[in-house]
Amino acid sequence: MQEMNDKLKVKINSDENPYQSADIEQKNTQPRRLASYFIVLIESGTITYKLDLQEIALTDGQLLFAMPNQVFTPPTKTDNLKYFKILFDENTLALLPQQFPFLANPLNSQTINFDDTTRQRITKNFEILNQIIHIDNQPTDIEIVLAYLNSLLVELNITYFKSKEQTNILNANLSKFIEFKLVVETQLTQQPSINAIAEKLALTTNSLYRIVKEYSGTSPKNFLTNRLMIEAQRKLHYSNLSVKELAYELGFNDPDYFSRLFKKCTGKSVSEVLENRQDLSRE
Repeated sequence: MQEMNDKLKVKINSDENPYQSADIEQKNTQPRRLASYFIVLIESGTITYKLDLQEIALTDGQLLFAMPNQVFTPPTKTDNLKYFKILFDENTLALLPQQFPFLANPLNSQTINFDDTTRQRITKNFEILNQIIHIDNQPTDIEIVLAYLNSLLVELNITYFKSKEQTNILNANLSKFIEFKLVVETQLTQQPSINAIAEKLALTTNSLYRIVKEYSGTSPKNFLTNRLMIEAQRKLHYSNLSVKELAYELGFNDPDYFSRLFKKCTGKSVSEVLENRQDLSRE
């Protein structure tokens, strides 16, 4: 993949311009915490990605998007696969003229399916971005790259919300849910109380409960707990922290309580996860 410049961090690659060496390819298939937004469109073929320890299978015409801080394990190379991949960071996103709520994944689904007409437009958009960054010999104005990236994200945003009938993208409740998710992400290890979050969002606790339940299917407290357990699993798999260190890093004052909560939420003890991690490191 090629980077436009230091100011505009947009990277794109496809089956026509894949990684250049086996060493680079191997390095890029290792689990890692994403620092940017990642989007992959499968034109044809089948492949399975691993995102936050969950396997996600993709086939013809399907798209996967991932967000910063998610633990992402790219698959090994698959024959006869046609695809486009693009990455961009928060700073690039801030240069675009509008916001894209789908990137906060409010409907808890990180795959998107398209009708034929939309799929053709999105594929064309990927092709143009790929041409601008990889094929054209002359430098391209940053505004052109941003224009096509904006067009792509508009299509994805609209299609994402079509999956939920009668959802208004500018719906006030959806906006509040996205704000709630952002508070959870930015203050996760502080473990803010639900009352504090509701006050920050200018909502009553009952209104917050109703909104979070509508878009996530669970209560605000359970949402926060589940997010903490996802973060715990990420760190257990991809860091060398001890259970005590991990508990404190996630804002728990009592490591034993953290261990009990982890077992209750995940069905596995922390020691089981650590043993699996050690077994994998020996392979």
